[in-house]
Amino acid sequence: MWKGKEEKTGIYKKPSGKPIYLTKNDVVNDEISNRLNHGGYYKACYMFSTEQYPYWQELYPDLDWTWGMFGENLTVEGFDESKVYLGEIYKLGEAVVQVSQYREPCYKFGHKFGTQKVLKQFIEHGFGGTYLSILEEGQVDIGDEFELVERPTETMTVEQLFRLVFSKEKDENLLRIAAHSRAIPQKKRKIFLSRLA
Repeated sequence: MWKGKEEKTGIYKKPSGKPIYLTKNDVVNDEISNRLNHGGYYKACYMFSTEQYPYWQELYPDLDWTWGMFGENLTVEGFDESKVYLGEIYKLGEAVVQVSQYREPCYKFGHKFGTQKVLKQFIEHGFGGTYLSILEEGQVDIGDEFELVERPTETMTVEQLFRLVFSKEKDENLLRIAAHSRAIPQKKRKIFLSRLA
C-alpha cells in the first residue's frame, strides 16, 4: 500500500535456486509492474553485488535478509563496481551481456526497507549495481562466471557513472564519455550532453 493506494511491484525477490533465462527485454517469469521504468533493452536484467550486503545489513539488521533484497535479478560475488566498466561485454552462461545504465532508487525501494531515507543512503553510498543489456539471449545458472569479452576504449567504471549521475559537481570528461556511450539509452545520453553545454 502506498499513500492509500494498492500498487504492484517486482522488488520483492527471493533466491530461485534454479536457472533463469535472459531475453532482450527482461528475465523470463520476472514480475515487471512498470514497463515504462523497468525492463526493455537497456534494463533487461539488474545485477547487484554480494559484497555490498554487509554494509546494508548493519544499517538495517531487522529486515529479512536474502539474496534479491535490492530487487536484483542476479546477485553476483566478486562484482567490484570500481573495476567493472560501462559498456563492457561479458559471456555469462549461455548469454552475452553488456554493462548498461545505472539504477535510480524509487519509493518502492524505500517501502521495502521501511523508510524513504534509504534512497538518500543508497545514493550517498555510491554502489548501486548495474543494469545489463542482453546481446545474446540465454540461460544463466548458479555458479556461472562473468567472462570478459570486450571493453570499450573510452569508458568509466560503474561506480564513476553512478556517482556522476547523483553528484552536484559534474566531471566534464566523464560527462563527455557518458554522452557518447551507446551502452546508455539515447534520451539519457542527451541529458549528459546538455550538462556539457
